[in-house]
Amino acid sequence: MMWVDYNINQAGPNFKVVGEWEGEVMGVKQDGTKKEYWLYRPGDVFEVNEAGWLVKRNDTSSELNDA
Repeated sequence: MMWVDYNINQAGPNFKVVGEWEGEVMGVKQDGTKKEYWLYRPGDVFEVNEAGWLVKRNDTSSELNDA
């Protein structure tokens, strides 16, 4: 899937992908109901690989608890 027409807001080392409405990239329709797809959701953890891809980590519960 190719996501287009989105902006990236950066604050220091952190960034957020912004759509046309709040929550669009996190699976929320404009009317506030849930979509069947999303770019990311709260709790997702990604690792950047050598090619610059953000790779979603599946099992991060033990790593997050150790932090």
